[in-house]
Amino acid sequence: MGSLGVLERMLMDLLWSAGTPLTANELRDALLNPEATGAKPLATTTVLTVLSRLENKGFVTRDRDSRPHGYTAVSSRAQHTAELMHEVLGTTTDRTATLARFIGNVSPQEAQTLRALLESVSPSSE
Repeated sequence: MGSLGVLERMLMDLLWSAGTPLTANELRDALLNPEATGAKPLATTTVLTVLSRLENKGFVTRDRDSRPHGYTAVSSRAQHTAELMHEVLGTTTDRTATLARFIGNVSPQEAQTLRALLESVSPSSE
């Protein structure tokens, strides 16, 4: 899966939040407000290049039947984050230590959520 570059992540954040397909121009316009930042706006071709890379990586799908093409995230932000967590966990030689370190850094509310989630997926011992 791998991590996303800065512009890729910005586009994915917009697509994850949108709920509907967005065109390259809509994404470009949403990415940068030059009046507010003073920055140079992105070219549509830049956005299209990044969308093409995201499509090749399997992050977005393009509606080829519409003009201009609409782009949609293939999976949700939560699915992507969970896949990244599994990928990183798969690189460690000591999963127990890594999980212990992770759990040791969560808030009490997150710990409570983890407990509830673990209880909901654990097989009951009857």
